[in-house]
Amino acid sequence: MNIKLRLIVMNFFQFFIWGSWLLTIGAYWFQTLPTVYPAIDPVTHASVWTNSAFGALFSTMGIASLFAPSLLGIIADRWINAEKLYGICHILGAAVLFALPMVKDPTVMFWVLLLNMIFYMPTLSLSITVAYTALKNRGANVVIDYPPIRVFGTIGFIVALWTVSLLGIETSAGQFYVASAASLFLGLYAFTLPKCPPLLSLKQNKSLMDALGLTSFSLFKDRKMAVFFIFCLLLGAALQLTNAYGDTFLHDFGKVEKYQHLTAVKYPAIIMSISQISETLFILAIPFFLRKFGIKYVMFFSMVAWVLRFGLFAYGNPGDGLWMIILSCIVYGMAFDFFNISGSLFVETQSDPAIRASAQGLFMMMTNGFGAVIGSSVSGLVIQKYFTYADGEKDWFGIWMAFAGYALVIATLFLFVFKHKHDPDTIKNIHEEPLLATE
Repeated sequence: MNIKLRLIVMNFFQFFIWGSWLLTIGAYWFQTLPTVYPAIDPVTHASVWTNSAFGALFSTMGIASLFAPSLLGIIADRWINAEKLYGICHILGAAVLFALPMVKDPTVMFWVLLLNMIFYMPTLSLSITVAYTALKNRGANVVIDYPPIRVFGTIGFIVALWTVSLLGIETSAGQFYVASAASLFLGLYAFTLPKCPPLLSLKQNKSLMDALGLTSFSLFKDRKMAVFFIFCLLLGAALQLTNAYGDTFLHDFGKVEKYQHLTAVKYPAIIMSISQISETLFILAIPFFLRKFGIKYVMFFSMVAWVLRFGLFAYGNPGDGLWMIILSCIVYGMAFDFFNISGSLFVETQSDPAIRASAQGLFMMMTNGFGAVIGSSVSGLVIQKYFTYADGEKDWFGIWMAFAGYALVIATLFLFVFKHKHDPDTIKNIHEEPLLATE
């Protein structure tokens, strides 16, 4: 099989696994678990399947991102072939995903999902390592050849959403069995990929501080970089909110008779997949915006897009307001891509080449690590305390408007606090680099 096709298969299933449950686990938690396992808290006399517990559950991705990729990266650098470690992680992840539906307690589910994310999150970087090594060993140009391969990851994510939606398992445990089967297949398939042996022994040994990327924290000594990373954390808190609550938000409309027959209520994951389709389109627009406006304003546009993302959800509905939900999904492409890609380019242009890789790791740690943990945990507590009625129903308008207000405050502060002058010459040789996003 052609190496590019083999890597396409790898990327497709890499994100198919994630897409099988990431956006729909909220519907499973809020729509199904309280009826299948109707446990009651002995103190509050309320269902144990709370918003705050779900916020903690969704924070597992951020918690795992803080340490697992770095630790497994060290193992791949020093002792085990990257493709074998990649395969082992997916096989172990498949076992955990298969066991997840057996869990009847929210605390246990937190630990089980955290274990799954410890296995899954490192595979995101390991898949890049395997792909880059395979392409370079065959004389390919990574800048030119990898982006068309990587886009099949987004396609895999979209196909997964459509699969669980059309199979009618958005609110059932079936989504985890689909993800488990895909993970097992990819884990076994990984052992057939080109060999990617450890190379650190062939080079000068790095210290543990270097390997963990901790030397990049020296960037906080620079005021501009410190401000930038603080805003990365603050905005990172908003990045996964609609992934956590968007699907169950649409499912809740099914409780209203006039909406029950509508497509958006029957197949919410398909509607939400418009967000990922939008990502692939906005990636193509980023070079123009960077050249025209510069990194600061592209990031500002991203923050404004988050305001629109949440605000349109607040006023939208599956009936005459469906256009607002669809527009919100389209805006998501700008909100997600413009922040992640322009942010990584800012780090690329502002950090010393000696710590550039670890600086990128710090950028991801602040957004997908600390930001995601804080956002998931705090949002769950806020929703539970301020936007959940006595009968357990949610004030979705209040929830989305609160998120929109938060994003608006962040955008306003960023515009005035972050000081950076646009220099077109700085990015003229960068805008043609691969501009990729991670769902």
